[in-house]
Amino acid sequence: MQLLRTILIILIFYYGFKMISRYVLPFFLKRFINKVQDRARQQHQNQQDPTVEVGKTVIDKKPSKSSQGNNSVGEYVDYEEVD
Repeated sequence: MQLLRTILIILIFYYGFKMISRYVLPFFLKRFINKVQDRARQQHQNQQDPTVEVGKTVIDKKPSKSSQGNNSVGEYVDYEEVD
């Protein structure tokens, strides 16, 4: 009798999980996807600058000064062509 009861409990859990995964999980997944899309849409709208005219070039920051190069690479040798 215990074996039959255990099999019945396993079947009830199996079909219960199957029904939950078929109806409840898609609901939560759709809700999660909609939240992510809303956040992405808000970030996209926040990044757009409405004061800039279309076709106008805008520079947001001044480029940083870069060094002239690494002097420890070696010394410069003039090239001389030999016939």
